Amino acid sequence: MKFTLSWLKEHLDTDAGLDEICTRLTEIGLEVEDVDDKAAFKPFVIARVVSAEKHPQADRLKVLMVDTGSGAPVQVVCGAPNARAGLIGAFAAPGIYVPGIDVTLAVGNIRGVESHGMMCSEKELQISDSHDGIIDLPEDAPVGQSYAAYAHLDDPVIEINLTPNRPDCTSIHGIARDLAASGLGALMTRPAPSFAVEGETPVKLTLDLDDPKLCPGFALRLVRGVKNGPSPRWMQQRLIAIGLRPINALVDITNYMTFDQGRPMHVFDAAKVKGNLTVRRAKEGETVMALDQREYKLGPNNVVIADENGIESIGGIMGGEHSGCDENTVDVLIESALWDPMNIAKSGRSLGIITDARYRFERGVDPEYMVPGLERTTELVLELCGGTPAKAEVVGYKGYEPKIVDFPYSEVKRLTGLEVSNEESKTILKRLGFTVTGSGERVSVAVPSWRPDVDGKADLVEEIMRIHGVDNIKPAPLESHAAVNGKILTTLQIRSRLAKRALAARGMLEAVTWSFIPEDQAKLFGGGSPALKLANPIAAEMSDMRPSLLPGLLSAAQRNADKGYGDVALFEVSGTYENDRPEGQRRVTGGIRRGTASLAGAGRAWSNVAKGGGKPVDVFDAKADALAVIEACGLPMGNIQIEQGGPEWYHPGRSGTIKMGPKVVLGYFGEFHPLTLEALDVSGALCGFEVYVDAMPEAKRKATRTKPALELSPFQLVRRDFAFVVDKTVEAGAIVKAATGADRKLVTGVNVFDIFEGASVGDGKKSVAIEVQIQPVERTLTDEDFEALTQKIVASVMKFTGGVLRS
Repeated sequence: MKFTLSWLKEHLDTDAGLDEICTRLTEIGLEVEDVDDKAAFKPFVIARVVSAEKHPQADRLKVLMVDTGSGAPVQVVCGAPNARAGLIGAFAAPGIYVPGIDVTLAVGNIRGVESHGMMCSEKELQISDSHDGIIDLPEDAPVGQSYAAYAHLDDPVIEINLTPNRPDCTSIHGIARDLAASGLGALMTRPAPSFAVEGETPVKLTLDLDDPKLCPGFALRLVRGVKNGPSPRWMQQRLIAIGLRPINALVDITNYMTFDQGRPMHVFDAAKVKGNLTVRRAKEGETVMALDQREYKLGPNNVVIADENGIESIGGIMGGEHSGCDENTVDVLIESALWDPMNIAKSGRSLGIITDARYRFERGVDPEYMVPGLERTTELVLELCGGTPAKAEVVGYKGYEPKIVDFPYSEVKRLTGLEVSNEESKTILKRLGFTVTGSGERVSVAVPSWRPDVDGKADLVEEIMRIHGVDNIKPAPLESHAAVNGKILTTLQIRSRLAKRALAARGMLEAVTWSFIPEDQAKLFGGGSPALKLANPIAAEMSDMRPSLLPGLLSAAQRNADKGYGDVALFEVSGTYENDRPEGQRRVTGGIRRGTASLAGAGRAWSNVAKGGGKPVDVFDAKADALAVIEACGLPMGNIQIEQGGPEWYHPGRSGTIKMGPKVVLGYFGEFHPLTLEALDVSGALCGFEVYVDAMPEAKRKATRTKPALELSPFQLVRRDFAFVVDKTVEAGAIVKAATGADRKLVTGVNVFDIFEGASVGDGKKSVAIEVQIQPVERTLTDEDFEALTQKIVASVMKFTGGVLRS
């Protein structure tokens, strides 16, 4: 939001300077983003052309002698057709930066004649687009004085960064109201417009809408006999200063009202409007040529203003070119309407149109200023263009019913820690336009029509806090915990951090992907329900909340591959969504590996091959990552079970499910189904996993946080190898579990180190070799002890898997 200092002071009676105003704006929450003090225009001075002679070497150039008011005249070569002796204009000396042409002047030599500066045109000083001649000032212009001060080009421009919840400050009047409430001056209000009207507005208006809130009100007035030319210089200068291009008086008035009062207006050339106007939904496929000279295809989600010719305007966003006002306009229809903020936001986004009107309507404009805004605009039209106004036609508006907030003054202290007296709180609210009724510690506060963002007592506390001064909040140390080294983070937060550390230590890079994905991808990974479809997506292809982290990670890996980085390992710890209830949001750790990005090392270098790297990633890489997350989160790995198979987006023969017990599913891992990769337009060797951190059971509370004493056996660890022949359908994990359960006191670990299939072990059979770690605790084991333990291991494996010891 941009405005000039002089423009602000038309609404704020204050002696404060630029620096004080900017400081106060930031203090009350209207952060100043930039200030242009117009220092670039200060070096330009008013100068008189003493003589103008023809250039000896060029017919179209003249050699001027210019009196700058600071001594002897200087010589300037000029090509302007209006350059003449006696002309008074704006002079720029060597070394001055000229903004309109983006050049810093130097002493020049033009066709053999030196030029010590230049006489400037309006375009060169960014006053207008005119460059047909140099600036020609009245004879009484003070030679030698600052041209910027004379022409009011030294008016500083302030730009503030507005948050979306402050529609009242999209107007200069609203900004002045906040400054006045903070004690920096007094708010100035204009007297109500007063003018005589003649007759009725002949163009009638109909609201043909299935939902009245799409257009809660519409005001229209005809002004006959206007003369539409350029707007006055003061208005053009203000519009140019904030980045707008003056067009003509009628259009400039509407732009002026948009910034001055935060009230977007629109004007129709009445001669180009056929019949009456109707506000309705656009029909599918209807088109309109807008004022930006682009054609837009509309649909039922767009609200339009139409006549018998068709669509004349996209309501609240942009007018149509057909009924636009130009220098030939004699009769003008002035529109002041209200529009549904959500519909304006959706329509503007879907059409790709960004306008100052849309910016305000999608945040919410003051409904009570709809008719007064029409009156003020009419007054400006009569003042600048003349004409005869008709009686206004007002349709649909039912008045504003203020929100009433029950407000206890004690909330200020409770929420902010500030000691603000009840009287000061009441005064601040009244200065901001709130109506306070009642007495004592609890009052009723009526919210003004220009503050749609205020809903409850916390919002009122925020208003009091920012006007009283956020800088008055004294810093205080965080409250210390009662217990030394007490637990601060939740278990879920701790496990999320541990999961990130574990995967980073395994060479994976953390990624942050969108929580929104296309509908087809959501359905591919088990989502896509209507409850998870976004009502207002930031882009058409980001329509659904993600049911899985994998689509985003796979797409990210492919983007890296497309740029030549095919070996990537990415992970993310974030939320996924099963339904629209709080319990439907899961905390998930997900990861993918692509190409040869295994733990052993990526790439085909001999050093990687020597240590087992350089091979395409597979299901076992994903399994190792998933188990590393579970182990890092502190779960007992002896209770973890692996079952073959997973969700349909994984390869059916190269995936697994991780469980703790028969019911608790901790996650899935595996290589991806070819059809899944094809649907995502992803290629290459890929594997991945997802672990549900929120599904991990809480560890049992211990009596103390002190770690138990480390107990190490003084006896030698013994390793014994076994090879069992089992059916091909038997999982290796079942053998490991059976061997571990043979004697939990002595058997401390079981690892699979070989799997063999061939004719020597029989059809439908396979050999699984395991290494069993045996740790004596009480005494050294004898041969008889080892033999007995061996028999127990063989018997346990035979009982649970049907396996026999390979001979």
